[in-house]
Amino acid sequence: MQAAIDRVMQTYGLLVNLTADQEQVAREKVSNFLASAHTDDENKLAVEGLRYLRTSSLSAVEVDQK
Repeated sequence: MQAAIDRVMQTYGLLVNLTADQEQVAREKVSNFLASAHTDDENKLAVEGLRYLRTSSLSAVEVDQK
């Protein structure tokens, strides 16, 4: 699962400019989300993790900026 999390964060970092603190928050959020996933497929985990950050967690990360 760590490889999927790394892929999510690398891709998300290309889309959104995050500080180190914001990246850590996003990594924790996506890690917690993927821990409850019902698949071991790294590609599916990466897609789901990126989808999660782009939708629900995006606003949470932005709130942490303020």
